[in-house]
Amino acid sequence: MAVDNRKADATLESLHRIFTVPEAPESTLGLIEQKISQNLNEFLGTHIAAREKPLIEIEKDFSSADIPENPSFVSDHTQFLLTKLVAQSVHTSAPSFIGHMTSALPYFLMPLSKIMIGLNQNLVKIETSKAFTPLERQVLGMMHNLIFNEETSFYQQWMHSANHSLGAFCSGGTIANITALWVARNNVLKPDGEFKGVANEGLFRAMKHYGYDDLAILVSERGHYSLKKAADVLGIGRDCLIPIKTDDNNRIRVDDLTATLQSLKEKNIKPFAIIGVAGTTETGNIDPLDELADIAQAHDCHFHVDAAWGGATLMSNKYRSLLKGIERADSITIDAHKQLYVPMGAGMVIFKNPALMTSIEHHAEYILRKGSKDLGSHTLEGSRSGMAMLLFASLNIISRQGYEMLINNSIDKAKHFANMIKQDPDFELITEPELCLLTYRYVPAETQQALTIANAEDKHLLHDALNDLTKFIQKRQRESGKSFVSRTRLTPEKWNHKITTVFRVVLANPLTTDDILQDVLIEQKELAKESVHSLPRLLTLTKRILANN
Repeated sequence: MAVDNRKADATLESLHRIFTVPEAPESTLGLIEQKISQNLNEFLGTHIAAREKPLIEIEKDFSSADIPENPSFVSDHTQFLLTKLVAQSVHTSAPSFIGHMTSALPYFLMPLSKIMIGLNQNLVKIETSKAFTPLERQVLGMMHNLIFNEETSFYQQWMHSANHSLGAFCSGGTIANITALWVARNNVLKPDGEFKGVANEGLFRAMKHYGYDDLAILVSERGHYSLKKAADVLGIGRDCLIPIKTDDNNRIRVDDLTATLQSLKEKNIKPFAIIGVAGTTETGNIDPLDELADIAQAHDCHFHVDAAWGGATLMSNKYRSLLKGIERADSITIDAHKQLYVPMGAGMVIFKNPALMTSIEHHAEYILRKGSKDLGSHTLEGSRSGMAMLLFASLNIISRQGYEMLINNSIDKAKHFANMIKQDPDFELITEPELCLLTYRYVPAETQQALTIANAEDKHLLHDALNDLTKFIQKRQRESGKSFVSRTRLTPEKWNHKITTVFRVVLANPLTTDDILQDVLIEQKELAKESVHSLPRLLTLTKRILANN
């Protein structure tokens, strides 16, 4: 057998070579590029969610903390990545991967992403982005128009204004939510007389100047965990993110919100932001946005809508009304890497009033000079890639009409899957889908019967056994790699708000078929039988309860 004695050397010549554009498709780098494309196509063409290999085994391939002293050939390292990284990655675009927001992507984004990577533009400033800056401003204008539908003259005036911004492109919903609340905080504690504003003098002096004992942000108890990060980062404190109770459909209770606002007023605590959720992470439900807008207006609060999940629904004429009232928000978060089908790292915050973001404006002498159109003057993040280009491409290639079909199909598919679950005597639907999310659990038919007649103590025991079984099935299904659903814990009214572990499904992938959904249920039934503890315990309890009644 031939022995490869090649050795890579770190020389100026070899370094120069890896920074040089290949001269021909048959060059080494050209052939490597072809090999990567072929390998990815094969990976993406499979229908399993992940290969069955324990994480502890994968960690062995990434166990050294030493930076290599000597270089490797690109071809050798590429082979390592293909066998050790790509092959062991999660196939998030598999039609049976229905547990999270990640989905299949339009294939045209793969070749188009070479433009973004190859040009390596930095959107913090015009000097390193040029045409990418007006492109990003246009994308923000398109999303603003989708939400607020202003006149053409509005966008002609504000979209490319050097001193204003309709929003910010960022790495995801977390940064978008932080940015929205940053703007809200700075506007409520704005400059006043000799006081130069919270941005300059800090929170302590701001509170002292305005005479507040504290600040508060109000959101439903189903609000995203990123909002706690925002309260922490902005110096308000996580305890001052006030959770408001939700109703049986996981929507904020307006009566509890109103009562909380009154209580805060009596304590001299200023509620400066009310957040409506348009698509809760766990169940996909939507708060009554119109009512929240009324309350925010009455209490002089910034009204922010976290529509990271549900914002794309505005593309659908059929389902747009689900988000009625979002057009009254001061700011909105939308994640393009959810149902706008672009790669991870594409969030946006959109502001109704172009002047709002001036409260966080910042400048520097070497960049972000006053009067320039640098996008970095209104963003929390500094250096950023040109991700907006991929959304721009998708908006043009798919179009609103195409997105409407994708959104409609995902919601209709979720409703269909909910019906499949209801028709199966061994499953229980926990939350009805409002968007493309739903939750359910495996409950054998005889156990469902036992639950209806069990006393409080036995019902508690049954639920504990079901929680253990649900966790077992979900973990085993993930490990087997054929399909994937996530899990979470809810407190359904039907079960007296007892903590209930459930399967969580997101049906955004247009390639997911009814047959695949049926297979997921069949697999979960079969996996339940593999439980040597949870299922026997559950069935023993069930038989005892049925026998005693």
